[in-house]
Amino acid sequence: MHNFVGLIGRLTDNPELKKYDEGKTRLSINLAVQRDYKSEDGLYGTDFIRCVLWNGIANHVNEYCHKGDLLAVKGRLQSRSYEENEEKKYISEVIVDRVSFLSSRADQTTQESSIEIVE
Repeated sequence: MHNFVGLIGRLTDNPELKKYDEGKTRLSINLAVQRDYKSEDGLYGTDFIRCVLWNGIANHVNEYCHKGDLLAVKGRLQSRSYEENEEKKYISEVIVDRVSFLSSRADQTTQESSIEIVE
């Protein structure tokens, strides 16, 4: 069995880094990923996928990426649950171990550049 996720999408917001007492850093981002097919009304649908990055890779993405930037991420799908107001909630997210910066909004008129960051 293998748990592998690869996505290409645009950041929906500017990244925000969280630092923990143990020295770890965590970054949550949302990627807008366009679907490969059109709906009945002729428009492409978009999925908004939550991704989590840790430590070094989190620091790099936080430093170099902004809302609207195009990223390719590779990682694994993780499901977890938590309690909120005595109700159990479930969440699925991609734990990212590799990021490629494909372009930024400012770079859209130039060729795509790619820088790869590996955890």
